[in-house]
Amino acid sequence: MNLGQALKCSVARQPGAEAVVDGDVRRDYGQWYDEIRSVAGGLAARGLGSGDHFAVVMRNRYEMATLAWASYMLGAIYTPLSWRGTAEEIGYCLRDAGAALVAFDGAAEAAVLEACAAEGISAERMITAADAKAGTARFEALYDGPAVAGPADTHDEATCIMLYTSGTTGRPKGVPRSHRAELAASMNHIAANQYPHGLSQLCAMPLFHTMGERALLTAAMLNGKLVMMPAYSPTGMLDLIEGERIGSVFLVPTMFHDVLAQPDIDKRDLTSVIRAGYAGMPMAPSLVEHCVERFANAPFVNFYGSSEIYSLSSCPHQHLKPGCAGRAGLNQELRVVAADPDRKVAGDEIVAQGETGEIIASMAVLDAFKGYWNRPEANKKAIRDGWYFTGDLGAFDEDGELYVLGRVDDMIISGGENIHPEEVEDALLRSGLAAGVVVIGLPDDRMGQRVVAFVEPGKAGIAAEDLDAACRQGALADFKRPRGYAFIDAIPRSASGKLLRRKLRDGEYTLLSDFKSTI
Repeated sequence: MNLGQALKCSVARQPGAEAVVDGDVRRDYGQWYDEIRSVAGGLAARGLGSGDHFAVVMRNRYEMATLAWASYMLGAIYTPLSWRGTAEEIGYCLRDAGAALVAFDGAAEAAVLEACAAEGISAERMITAADAKAGTARFEALYDGPAVAGPADTHDEATCIMLYTSGTTGRPKGVPRSHRAELAASMNHIAANQYPHGLSQLCAMPLFHTMGERALLTAAMLNGKLVMMPAYSPTGMLDLIEGERIGSVFLVPTMFHDVLAQPDIDKRDLTSVIRAGYAGMPMAPSLVEHCVERFANAPFVNFYGSSEIYSLSSCPHQHLKPGCAGRAGLNQELRVVAADPDRKVAGDEIVAQGETGEIIASMAVLDAFKGYWNRPEANKKAIRDGWYFTGDLGAFDEDGELYVLGRVDDMIISGGENIHPEEVEDALLRSGLAAGVVVIGLPDDRMGQRVVAFVEPGKAGIAAEDLDAACRQGALADFKRPRGYAFIDAIPRSASGKLLRRKLRDGEYTLLSDFKSTI
């Protein structure tokens, strides 16, 4: 069973069910499948074949979803890239993957054209879509040739997609994943989140990210409606939830924060949402509590996974344990071992219950990758003795449930004490004075590292003293308090919403002149 065959099964099951919505574009499964087969034929006519990398650089739109499925039908390797990437970043990925064809829309056009010129990719190997203006073949022209009869006879162990990690610590790494791994990941996602047949889903997470890919695949497997969101905005998301009666929202914490911060949130109708979940990074317990309250008709699930192994753990009882990552996913085994940034620890160096260490996961599961693309040094660091070393810090509580506490590389060691940034961030967010907070450790001659908070102010006129007082009055231990505050215009994030702490460490931020910073 490959992804193309899985789609064919869904079409046969319920061809008249609404499949995809993108603005005025609406297709049922029968209509969309016919168009996907035509587009696959058009791609084949342009030389795309089994095993070829097909780079797609677009916002979430009907065209991108169609190209993904067409690529799967042909047995090609769908290789989505961030439309927010620079020409240099996109060029690196095109070169690294050896892309046979490149498709893009207007959001990425300038960067893609520059990257293609630098990499010697001719116009004949480019496809433009939507608002792109370049004089290359148009997406619509892919319909003109003969359609493929159906899915290629591709083995389920063949690579179907290559996701690039966000590159928060350096060059992005290609993560090749097989048809089998993607099907297993999607079934695990359905099970962990208890998705019912016909569930409509909002596709707000980018389709170059594993969370966006999960929405694309699980919606089809369940004959649900996939509602595309090309341009993310909190207001736009609320409009789509209400207008399309969205049943499921699966987002990163940043998006939940933005949506629930809207001034009219109390007047919005969220009753259609019967499944809600977050992933991608830990969520502050204070925000979890807010989400549980707002999405009253939905179990609020913390889904912990990665591009490399999608299903690590999940916790459906956030109302009881805010921030808990729960228990290992189906057929998965998790351990917490001694944390070592140099990754020299073995998989059997398990720490005591309640003690913090690095989370590792079994590579034996069906939704695991086999290794990074062209990165043997990364494989040696991340995969050892049948275990995947996630780079995440975590601990098991007295119930045997997991808490993810940040990244091994982000842990602050100040005066010999280990400090987890997320704990400090949650204390500051609970004060109500900050709209956003990121805590990092900066070099300090005496303490080794000094705890510093970078703050998006939530109120005018707040000062470092106000935030410090909030920490002192709360439950945060004194040694964990920030010793410096920087008020900045925006917290740096990746295109998928992940915090980019390294940019703050490198000084890539703008201080607000109206606030007194103390770093």
